[in-house]
Amino acid sequence: MASTFMGLETAKRGLVAQQSALYTTGNNISNANTLGYTRQRVDLQQTTGYPSVGTNAPKIAGQIGTGVEATTVTRLREGFLDTQYRSESSKLGYWENRSSALGNLETIMNEPSDSGLAASMDSFWSSLQDFASDPQNSGARAVVRQRGIAVADTFNYLYKTVSAEKGNVENEIGVSEKAVNTILSQVDALNKQIAAVEPNGYLPNDLYDKRDSLLDDLSTYVKVKVSYESTGGNGLAQAEGKAIVSLVNDDGTEVAKLVDANGYNQLSVNKNSADTAVASISVGGTTVDINNFDSTGKLKSIVESYGYEDSNGDIKGIYNDMLTELDNLAYTFATAFNAVHEDGMSPNEITAGANQDISFFADSKSTDGSITSRDGFASRIAISDAITSSLDNIANASGANPSSATLGDATVASALAEIINNKYDYGDSSEQATFRNYFEGVIGSMAVSAQEASKMFSNSTTLQQTVENKRMSVSSVSLDEEMTNMIQYQQAYNASARMISLTDELLDTIVNELKR
Repeated sequence: MASTFMGLETAKRGLVAQQSALYTTGNNISNANTLGYTRQRVDLQQTTGYPSVGTNAPKIAGQIGTGVEATTVTRLREGFLDTQYRSESSKLGYWENRSSALGNLETIMNEPSDSGLAASMDSFWSSLQDFASDPQNSGARAVVRQRGIAVADTFNYLYKTVSAEKGNVENEIGVSEKAVNTILSQVDALNKQIAAVEPNGYLPNDLYDKRDSLLDDLSTYVKVKVSYESTGGNGLAQAEGKAIVSLVNDDGTEVAKLVDANGYNQLSVNKNSADTAVASISVGGTTVDINNFDSTGKLKSIVESYGYEDSNGDIKGIYNDMLTELDNLAYTFATAFNAVHEDGMSPNEITAGANQDISFFADSKSTDGSITSRDGFASRIAISDAITSSLDNIANASGANPSSATLGDATVASALAEIINNKYDYGDSSEQATFRNYFEGVIGSMAVSAQEASKMFSNSTTLQQTVENKRMSVSSVSLDEEMTNMIQYQQAYNASARMISLTDELLDTIVNELKR
């Protein structure tokens, strides 16, 4: 037969269980605005009924319930949504950074505008046309020289500004590398703390939340795959265990282990031998050629912005490509212009009666001003010393027969003005084009890439937010729901307390009334 105090014990279990649920509800409400917090729930289950099955079990009408107990406090979180969110975060991190880099480049190039390179070159061609119509006008010569200086200065400015922006991205690579390694070390530290708690039969929910937040942050830099390894001992079935984090490519193939059960591996970005571009990515003892690194995320986008060495040894990247285009344009423009100018005769040459091959543009870093190297020339293009020292060194007449050249001859001046309409090879595989068409193609390609990146950034933001909303609907704290739960648990607690009072009255009747 059941004990006289059985009802008291059953009611006490109810009090304790509902009290635990109320405390958990209070914790949820307190953390309603805590970033990364996952709402928790007390799992309640019936205790073993009385009597238990056995040879000496008392024979009664049937088993009587013995109450309730709180087994565990678990997090309400969906692992599939976490995987989806981190996948979208990797894409968002990539497109956000790429969109920003191309946006910065568009701002630097500032095309179309009244102060960009195209406007400077158009002004230069216009001054040449005015000069061709009146080659003896010293004012027209002065304008040609000043407009030529403006073109050279614009090339210099654009090259140096793009190079400076590339330097900023280089710093960002170091910052991102440090951020990734900091996250990995923190995840490893949390793994160790969790491994110390779980074998004792507890669920360290707060540690799980911190670890998940770190993994979310990590997924913005690189694409990761997360699995879990049991910590053993007396761990509960709901225990997550240690997080095993792998760096993976977009097709899911594993590149290297970032965090395993024994610790974490540092990630490093390696430069090429010339220290001008990224050559590889290393994780622990694994090194991956940058051309085989296909893990979408902010880190990949930064590398593509800064520059990387492709399989042919060429330097590619958003800023490197623009620097190369500026070099191609400046070099082709200067050499083509000089070729025509050197064949012509200036007033000083006409006076001397000999063609002296005077260059209009020069390499500011060359000892004699000669243009020999294409790489970096946009940062070095300048007006030659001869043109700077005297306006009468600007050629206007034909040099085919130096002895017959006259000051009023505008043959070369007209040819210089006509260069804008000629087509040239710019040192790449593209077809020949005029200066204007070539530069328009460069700016157009940049604009299309920027527009595409902006669109993908917007799409990625929407997709990530959609997954985040689904995840929040499962894991975030709803104050309305918690208030409802609080009332529910409060009423159950009050009922259990009333049951204790009733049991006390019954015991009072047995103890005090029957003795009469």
